[in-house]
Parts: sequence; structure tokens; C-alpha cells
Amino acid sequence: MTTKRFLPEGAKARLGKGWTRNAVYSPDGTQLAVASSIGIWLYDAHSGEVLNLLIGHADHVERIAYSPDGKTIVSGSYDNTARLWDVETGTLKNTLEHTRTVDSVAYSPDGNTIVSGCWDNTIRLWDAATGALKNNLTGHTGTVYSIVYSPNGSTIASASRDETIRLWDAATGALKNNLTGHNCLVMRVAYSPDGNTIASASRDETVRLWDTATGALKNNLAGHNRFVVSVAYSPDGNTIASGCRDRTMRLWDAATESLKNTLTEYNGRVYSIAYSPNGRTIANVNQDQIVRLWDTVTDTLKNTLTGHTDAVDSVAYSPDGNTIASGSEDKTVRLWGTATGELKNTLEHPRRVYDLAYSPDGNTIVSGSRDTTVRLWDAATGTLKNTLAGHTRTVVSVAYSPNGNTIASGSEDKTVRLWDAATGALKNTFTGHTDWIESLAYSPDSSTLASGSGDGTVLLWDLS
Repeated sequence: MTTKRFLPEGAKARLGKGWTRNAVYSPDGTQLAVASSIGIWLYDAHSGEVLNLLIGHADHVERIAYSPDGKTIVSGSYDNTARLWDVETGTLKNTLEHTRTVDSVAYSPDGNTIVSGCWDNTIRLWDAATGALKNNLTGHTGTVYSIVYSPNGSTIASASRDETIRLWDAATGALKNNLTGHNCLVMRVAYSPDGNTIASASRDETVRLWDTATGALKNNLAGHNRFVVSVAYSPDGNTIASGCRDRTMRLWDAATESLKNTLTEYNGRVYSIAYSPNGRTIANVNQDQIVRLWDTVTDTLKNTLTGHTDAVDSVAYSPDGNTIASGSEDKTVRLWGTATGELKNTLEHPRRVYDLAYSPDGNTIVSGSRDTTVRLWDAATGTLKNTLAGHTRTVVSVAYSPNGNTIASGSEDKTVRLWDAATGALKNTFTGHTDWIESLAYSPDSSTLASGSGDGTVLLWDLS
């Protein structure tokens, strides 16, 4: 899919939508918001049409939540911030600073408070209107992965790497209870709609149900055979859905606490589960980067939201086809005769070689390395012709323009750099990706450069 809106300067198009981690419905059920590696995608929940893309985070968006009135989205990111977005306009309203990755966010039921959980083991409460910090809850000894308010807003439940679920008084921040029993980190928690039960998902391969009044363990739902990473209650409280690294989503009867069905249309772990407000659809995000929508009456797949891509590596033939160049973790570029398989030469980098390319005339090989440099080699003799320095992290991808005038390099520093092939001078630097640049390709007329990134997108740069 080509999405032309919200492109960085110099880009002509965006191909793909990035890695996805979390999906939530708007309170009225008309929108589905999806957290991704490049921003927050807003979809029409019925048609699947893209409505907007909210861009501003400097790294992957991990979790999102709608305000109760549906007018604002809060997002938590690897860039150490939580951000507030106007749903109608897509504009950034506020930025809440943390010291590490924000892995969970939630609104209080009255919409007045935002709570965020962070990799620094803390939970922060913010005034939703002003962004002022109201309270800082400490006590967990590991990353806080999940936070939810009780339906009446009086209690905050948090799940942590320290294998506990903690219940906090939402007004005072006092610790009310500490639920122990999981024997591995707790990934997600969810309240039943009546507030009487908490469901927790853990890497110990179980979903556990807890009495919120006493903190007692009510039941242990076993059946998954890998880490359970997501859990949700249906709006009517009759069903619990759990997603797992065993590539299944399981539906449990909340009353009898027995397994109702197992849905298996997956190619990887199920990261996130969300019910539509009317309970008729389940949306989930999977490791294969597809958002799936399920009919809860028939347990059949209704729709898929696709367009997410993965990274691509490359190898290089000489233009005459007589030589193959290979870049290796052994810090070398090796040249092989294609007819005999004989090793012809070995070119050495100080560190791992990620990518390489031949010049159109076949006289030069360019290589990118973990040593942060781009190196130009004489293809016939193997001698080093030039070293292009400027990237601040690993150079993952390189490409020659078809006219032979320019070399492009992509790096873990999230930039694409253009170099004069004859002199080695830096010609331009492009920014806009939110993850490293995995691959590069020129159009045949050298007027456009495509960059593929670990953020799951391809950007097209205008070089004319």
C-alpha cells in the first residue's frame, strides 16, 4: 500500500505501515487505532479505510489508549515519552517525559487522569488536561508492562517483570494489595466489566484469575504452551480472550472458566487483543504484522488490515556476472569466481560487513560495515580506494546509482547518506525513518532512491 500523507521532506511515497504492537477501539466503536513503529494508524473500524497517521514519536509506539470521550489518544513509546493526540485533527497536544521506555498507558474512567508504566519500574499519574505530574507510584522491582483502571476508577492494577500484580489506590497512590503466584513475568492485566475479577497473562504460560476484593487466586487457566502475552474481557464479561506465543488466541468461558475455542489463523505470537465496544468483533495484532478482525459470534475471520513489511538484505554480482561478492560477520568481503567457485580475493573491514554493491562499470565495490564506515574497493586488485566516514552507527545497506555518480548508504543511525562516488564527499543526508535502514535501491534513471527500514516502511526520495 502506498500512503502519501505525512511524508518526511524529500520522500515521494511510503510503502508499508511499520511494525505493529497494539490495537484499540475508540469508545464509540467507529475507529480502530493501531500502534506501529512509525506512528499511530487510525482506521475506520467498519471499512478498514485509513483515516490518519499520527507522527511525532522518535521511536516505536508500544501502547495506546483512547480517552473516555474518544477525543484524545495517549501513546507510550520507546522514545521515553507518552504523547497526547487530538483524534479529530491529528495534532500533538502534549508530551509527558519519562526516563525510559513507556510500555503501558491508560485513562481513568472519568478522563481526568492518565497513568503510564515505564521501564524504570515506576507508575506515573498525570493530569490529562494540563500534563502536570500528579503522583509517582514506586514499589515494583521490574519493568511495568501493563496498567488498567478498575471500572469504577478507584483502583489501578499494574503488571510487572517482577512477577507480581499490584493494586493501588487511584486517589492516594497507596498500595492496596500485592498479588503473587505467577512464576514468571506478568505481561498484561485486565479487569472484568463488573470489577470483581482481574485476569493476568504471564510468561509462565498461564492466565490467572484473581478476586479483586481479597486478592485471592480464583483459578488458573492452563492450555497455552508458550508465553501468554495478551488478555482481554468481552464487554459483557462472558468471555476472556488470551493471546500467546504459541500462535493461538484462546477464548475462555468467564463463568465456568473452561476453554470455549482456539483460533489458530496466525503466523506468530499474538501481541494485543481488543474487543469492539459492542462485543461483536475482536481485533488483534500479531507478530506477522497483520491486524485481524474476528466475528465473536461465529469465531470466524472477518477482515485483515495489511500492508506491513519486513527488512531485506542483499548480495552482489559483478555486472559481467563473473564474480560474486559476499559480505560476512567474519569482517571480510570475499570475491568468488562464478564459474569455478574459487576464492579470488578477500577484503577486510575491522568489523562485520553488512552489505555491498558493485559500481555499474564493475570497477569498484562499495561495502557497509558495523565499523560505521562505507568503503570503496578496487574490484580488480582488492585495494582500498576510499573510506567514507560520517555515519554514527552500523552501515546496514549500500547502493550505487545506475549512472555511477552517487553512492547511497543506510545506517542504524536512521539516516540515508548520499556520497559523491568520485571524490567521496558527502552530498546529502536524509532523515525520516524511525529505525535503521535495512536496504536501498535506485530507480533505473537515478532520479529516485528507495530506502527500506526496520520500521517496516519504504521511503522514496526525490533526487532529481
